Amino acid sequence: MAMIAKQCPEIPVHVVDLNQPRIDAWNSDQLPIYEPGLDAVVREARGRNLTFSTQVDRAIDESDMIFISVNTPTKTFGIGAGRAANLEFIEKCARQIARNAKGHKIVVEKSTLPVRTAEAVKRILGSEGYGATFDVLSNPEFLAEGTAISDLLDPDRVLIGGESNEAIETLCDVYARWIPRERILTTNLWSSELSKLTANAFLAQRVSSINAISALCEATGADVDEVSRAIGTDSRIGPKFLKASVGFGGSCFQKDILNLVYLCEHFGLRDVAAYWEQVVSMNDYQKRRFSERIVKTMFNTVSDKKIGILGFAFKKDTNDTRESAAIYVCRDLLRERARLAIYDPRVGEQQIRADLAAACTELNGQLTDHERELIQTNVTVVNDSYEAADGAHAVAVMTEWDEFRELDYAKIYQSMHRPAFVFDGRNLLDHEALSELGFEINAIGKCPERRSRN
Repeated sequence: MAMIAKQCPEIPVHVVDLNQPRIDAWNSDQLPIYEPGLDAVVREARGRNLTFSTQVDRAIDESDMIFISVNTPTKTFGIGAGRAANLEFIEKCARQIARNAKGHKIVVEKSTLPVRTAEAVKRILGSEGYGATFDVLSNPEFLAEGTAISDLLDPDRVLIGGESNEAIETLCDVYARWIPRERILTTNLWSSELSKLTANAFLAQRVSSINAISALCEATGADVDEVSRAIGTDSRIGPKFLKASVGFGGSCFQKDILNLVYLCEHFGLRDVAAYWEQVVSMNDYQKRRFSERIVKTMFNTVSDKKIGILGFAFKKDTNDTRESAAIYVCRDLLRERARLAIYDPRVGEQQIRADLAAACTELNGQLTDHERELIQTNVTVVNDSYEAADGAHAVAVMTEWDEFRELDYAKIYQSMHRPAFVFDGRNLLDHEALSELGFEINAIGKCPERRSRN
């Protein structure tokens, strides 16, 4: 919405939410999310044609076009728990629109939704009986956190699905202010909804595929970066999303794949469901394999050993920790009684401790006293990488922040116990240089035996 306001200064854009503290943050100098370049975009448009408030009903009444951008988390209860999308907030939003709308409104699904959700939204909008009329469009977002601003300024495509050509054209005209028409794709509603889930599933599939090969590389002496480069030069495959790591995270990939699995099961496509579920299973395996490798390498015990954790966000240039691999690796290490010193340049202590508590919570919703005490006593959130590594037996790189490349590793080595282990979960560091300093390096898709021979 900030980008639309920036690129279309004559269009009033009113962002509304029921959460007053969140709205206050959007009106402040400290935005509630970190995204490179976002501050400048918001500052340019805020107070001109971009406003943030809790006046939801008024905004519905005054708007011609309403974007639904609420959260659609994976259900944790009832039918479809662990797979299906929780559409509670979508329905509540649609009912609030229906109660307050007058005349004709174009309602745009911006949230990632299961196929045919638009049909439910249309029924809800049309059943309240307040006399308004509606067109429903699907306009899924394909931006990536960390590069969202450039993705919005110069997208590969904008996808708009709907049944009314007039409504589709109205939204096309907004994007066409700065995006070439040939990049604006139009489909039916159902194709648009499914395209978002499918795009994320295909991207996650590539990550899980190269991560599966990374395990084989470690066993055979192949180098996963060399394999990735070799296959990425094939024009039929291409190089993107072939970077092996400790596992993918974020708000979209796992949620959308599990949603796709649930849809396939719902329609009786069990083999298709099993195929896509394996993408998530492989990602879970990669995270578990990394934490197990740390324990085995460190003489089969990390109990009472300090491990410096470098990075907690799921990727660099964001403060988003949702489904971050760091959460689950840290949980596994805590359960082995490790002492963790965690540093991330953008994620605060409150978020880190909340994520670890959620990861340790049992299926019945209970956090045991033992694990609560582990999080309290065995986790320290520190202010920089040097503090995380000071007196540590190992450091583990969990997020590919650029600053981790530039650290004084000679200084870090001198501050650590011997042998000093580095576990590079992002293949970010110069492993040869670190080996020369005396570190014992373990990295994704790299065979330690081969490296030592070289």
